[in-house]
Amino acid sequence: MKLKAAQVEQFLRAPDARAQLILIYGEDEGLVRERAATLAKTVVADLQDPFRIAELGPAQLKEDAGRLRDEAAAISFGGGRRVLRLRDIGDAQAPVIADFLDDPAGDALIICESGSLAAKSKLRQAVEKAANAMALPCYADSGRDLEGLISSVMADHQLRIDRDAVRFLVANLGSDRMISRSELEKLALYALKTGQVTLADAMACVGDSSARHYDDVVSAVSQGNVTKLDSALTRLVEEGLSPVGALRMMIGYFQKLHLVKGQIANGMSPDQAIKSLRPPLFFKAADLFRANLSAWPLGHLQRALQILLEAEKDCKSGLAIPETLAHRAMIKVAVARQKQGRN
Repeated sequence: MKLKAAQVEQFLRAPDARAQLILIYGEDEGLVRERAATLAKTVVADLQDPFRIAELGPAQLKEDAGRLRDEAAAISFGGGRRVLRLRDIGDAQAPVIADFLDDPAGDALIICESGSLAAKSKLRQAVEKAANAMALPCYADSGRDLEGLISSVMADHQLRIDRDAVRFLVANLGSDRMISRSELEKLALYALKTGQVTLADAMACVGDSSARHYDDVVSAVSQGNVTKLDSALTRLVEEGLSPVGALRMMIGYFQKLHLVKGQIANGMSPDQAIKSLRPPLFFKAADLFRANLSAWPLGHLQRALQILLEAEKDCKSGLAIPETLAHRAMIKVAVARQKQGRN
C-alpha cells in the first residue's frame, strides 16, 4: 500500500494495523529519521530499550537474509511488541523485503528507512503492492510545512512569534527537518525569558547557523565567485554540515529563478513574478535574487539546473562520494556564471 503526502501525518498519529512493515523514504533524511522515530514510539516509548528495539543494516541482511525473519519473530524479554528498524535500505534489499512480505513472521513493527526512491524502484514496488506494508514519502519541507513546524515548536514552549521572524525562518531553514527542528529549539530557548520571538531574535540565532552557511554557498555559486565558494565550503565542512545539503538548497534557489524568469517571459512584470513566490522571499534576500534574475539568461538557468539535478541523482547512486559530486557540480555552475559575466 502507499500513502499520499497529505495522508502521512494522520497515519503517523494512528498507523494502519495491517501494515507490519513501513517504508519511509525521501530526500529529507532528517524527516525520514523523525518519522521513523515517531512510528517506533507508537509501539515502544523508550527507543533505547535493548529488549524491544533492534536495528539491522544492508550488510547484515546481505550476510544473513534470514535475519529479518528471525528478528521479526523474536519475543522480547519481559514481553511487549518489538520494533525492528532497517537503516539505509535500498533496491539491493528489495528481494529480501519482498520475500518477507510474501510470507511474514512474528508481530514486530518493521520500519525501513531509505533515501529518495523513484516510482520504478524495486523496493517501492514491493512495498506498495503488498497488503501488509505501507510506503510513506518524505519530501523536503515546503513553506507551509515549515510554518507548521515553526508554530508547533513555538507552541510547545508557549512562545509568540512575529510574522517577520516566521518569514525569515522559512527563508533560512528547510533542507533537513532535524536541522530545522534543532535550530528552532535553540531559538525557543533564546527567547524564553521574553516570551516573544522577534525578527532580531531569529536573525541572532539562525543568522550564523547551518542555514546561513548554506546560503553563503548558494550566493557564491549564483554570483560565480569561485574563491568565495571555496571559503564557504570550508566553513560548511568545519561546522560538520554536508555539501549535499547545500546542493539541494541550490536546486531550490535556481528553480525559483527559473520559475520567475519564465513568468516574466510570459508577460508578467518582475515585481509581480517575485511577489508570486510561495513562500515569499525574505526581504534581505531580495536584492541578490533580483541581481541573479538579471544576470542569468533563461537558457543558462536551464543548463545550471541540469548540472545540479544530475549531481543530486548521482549522489544517490552510491557510485562516488556524494560530497565530491556536489562540490564538482557547484564549481562547474560557478565557473559557468563567471564566464558569462566576462562575455
